[in-house]
Amino acid sequence: MPSERTTGSAQHIVIVGGGYVGMYTALRLQKKLRSELRRGEVVVTVIDPQSYMTYQPFLPEAAAGNLEPRHVVAPLRRVLGRCRIMNGFVTRIEDASRTVTVRPAGADSTGAADRRIGYDLLVVALGSVSRTLPIPGLAECGIGFKTVEEAIFLRNHVLHQLDIAASNPGDEKIRRRALTFVFVGAGFAGIEALAELEDMARDACRWYPNIDADEMRWMMVEATGRILPEVGPEMGRWTEEALRRRGIEVKLETLLKSAEKRQIVLSDGEEFEAGTLVWTAGVKPHPVVGDSDLPLDAKGRIKATVELTVEGLEHVYAAGDNAAVPDLTDTGDFTAPNAQHAVRQAKVLGDNIVADLRGKTRKPYKHAYVGSVASLGLHKGVANVYGLKLRGVLAWLMHRTYHLSRMPTVNRKFRITADWTLALFFRREIVSLGELEWPRQEFELAAGRRQDT
Repeated sequence: MPSERTTGSAQHIVIVGGGYVGMYTALRLQKKLRSELRRGEVVVTVIDPQSYMTYQPFLPEAAAGNLEPRHVVAPLRRVLGRCRIMNGFVTRIEDASRTVTVRPAGADSTGAADRRIGYDLLVVALGSVSRTLPIPGLAECGIGFKTVEEAIFLRNHVLHQLDIAASNPGDEKIRRRALTFVFVGAGFAGIEALAELEDMARDACRWYPNIDADEMRWMMVEATGRILPEVGPEMGRWTEEALRRRGIEVKLETLLKSAEKRQIVLSDGEEFEAGTLVWTAGVKPHPVVGDSDLPLDAKGRIKATVELTVEGLEHVYAAGDNAAVPDLTDTGDFTAPNAQHAVRQAKVLGDNIVADLRGKTRKPYKHAYVGSVASLGLHKGVANVYGLKLRGVLAWLMHRTYHLSRMPTVNRKFRITADWTLALFFRREIVSLGELEWPRQEFELAAGRRQDT
């Protein structure tokens, strides 16, 4: 398979991944290398299966119907107008030959259409995937919460469970299963998803006369002894108490042992059926990283320097969830895999690439962790910022304000603000579009392919 390279003497920068690090690095390069890009001296190629970047902190609000899902994603082709966007799956990174292998979007899995893309400089920003365990039934009935597609699915799914319960008033077994929602993993993603969806479902119950909101069973299962470790023990305990006051069960030091046929089995011996199982118990580096010839640490992350280059490779850079970036503050460890670090690392990474191209000195990445904010539903939140601990409406407003400021493009900022403004005057929409999962069902019925009605 021949390698594709840019023509002439142009420096080819390939960015693998269009998430936080990938998109923000490309944005930085667009700004700093405007003249070089215009003259064709530098070419930047961004490779990602999707044509957009998802701002994950807003996924819970999108799932709860507070935000239009399209407004929490940034279209790469529009944002990165001076870069080349290639939609496809990177299947291999071979730094020995300075190439990445890409399977274009729409190609089959045989590899016949794979392309090898050559590079002069490489940015590995593949991020992470959900870290699952070999738990019976998890792969069959569980779902993660990392993508906008998962957020949309969960919104439709939760509302559809209310439809199921309302349609079976005399069958207690079906109703109990449909109205039982289990979340595993009490970090930011799990807690915010649980809190926002429970808030939405409780609000929706007003339109279901034969469902009492107290019939619903919402449960958080966490293997450790605390929730939301990012906001500190005090605020974590407050969050736990706030969830319990809402009737949400919080099971600490508890493991999910099995979920076969939606029969949930916990390590404390409890067994029950659940119509919904959401898995947010951690992440791991993207599998392609492990198949590359780049240096990795014991956790499968790329070994990065404080300047965000890869150890021993001056022409390869890495940041975000797939990289072990030394923390220069006071922990002596590595930076946490979160959006706060990813966005700031991308800025430094982009500046260091520019410095390398212009023969200047790189700068180390050092960022003191300012704190964390979390939304727990409409008008509810928790925050620990610069030692200031807030909860309730003030924390919720801080969460919205901070993440709105981080959202790329003025276009998306205005659209999100418009969604929030309209929500002040109108109730959120309570409708399930679960049929989106089977868009050809009606057509197959019309064509005689389906016998059911």
